[in-house]
Amino acid sequence: MLSFLPGPVRGTLAALLLLVNTLIWCWFLFIAALVKLCLPFKSVRKFCNLLLNWAAEAWIACNSGWMWLTQQTEWNLQGREQLKHDGWYLVTSNHQSWVDIVVLQHTLNRRMPFFKFFLKQELIWVPVIGLCWWALDFPFMKRYSKAYLAKYPEKKGQDTATTRKACEKFRDVPVAVFNFLEGTRFTQAKHELQNSPFRYLLKPKAGGIAFVLDAMGAQLKSMVNITIHYPSGNPSFWAFLCGEVPKVVVRYQRLDIPQQFLGKDYNSDEAYRLAFQQWVNQLWEDKDAQLARLHQEFPSAP
Repeated sequence: MLSFLPGPVRGTLAALLLLVNTLIWCWFLFIAALVKLCLPFKSVRKFCNLLLNWAAEAWIACNSGWMWLTQQTEWNLQGREQLKHDGWYLVTSNHQSWVDIVVLQHTLNRRMPFFKFFLKQELIWVPVIGLCWWALDFPFMKRYSKAYLAKYPEKKGQDTATTRKACEKFRDVPVAVFNFLEGTRFTQAKHELQNSPFRYLLKPKAGGIAFVLDAMGAQLKSMVNITIHYPSGNPSFWAFLCGEVPKVVVRYQRLDIPQQFLGKDYNSDEAYRLAFQQWVNQLWEDKDAQLARLHQEFPSAP
């Protein structure tokens, strides 16, 4: 609707709308978080969780609203019909830009459960947002380094046990646990530094999702493997706000997680670790081939 405005004007307006939207909805999170903290009863927590998920999805819906107002982006999407709002999923995607998160939220809101990211335990102390993450039941994990475990072997397995306990709340609540397998955004410099064997991807880090499957194997049965392609090149978040992303292509693929990969210890079982890494690498080879096809089907504008 506002495409006639200059890009910087649209970008400023979009940024203001995002800020106002966040400030409005965060109060629902703060209030519900305080209620959960003061009244930690199962019935109260259940009601608060419903309110929190509704508020989070409403926040995303309002973000989609200002995107419709300020953007002219064309969305080419395939595969979302396989997903259910009441399912349990492990979700991953290639990672090229901070815009990826907006794309995923915008295209999957109310089509699958609200994304939950595994976070380092220390992040719970981040002012304001740490409380939001806690209120939304983002699982906080405590990871020990190999050097620490070598010095304190009695701590071995406690990180997984702590995370499994944090995930018990998802036993009866549908959830989508998200993890960027590459661990960081793709850049050509990072690609060359890694000497990545893939053309459009960085090397995947299998340990992150293996840890999730170890902690939540009883709940997670399906993976959603998402591929994002920007025909005009990987955009900055400011470029997206300014309406400079003419087209976004997304492909969604639901896969069954092999039963042999559920509830296993990635660190101590060498045979499992090797098999799991081979499975993840095959997923990445297929994704790289898919990105090659998408680059041909939706080439960059001259």
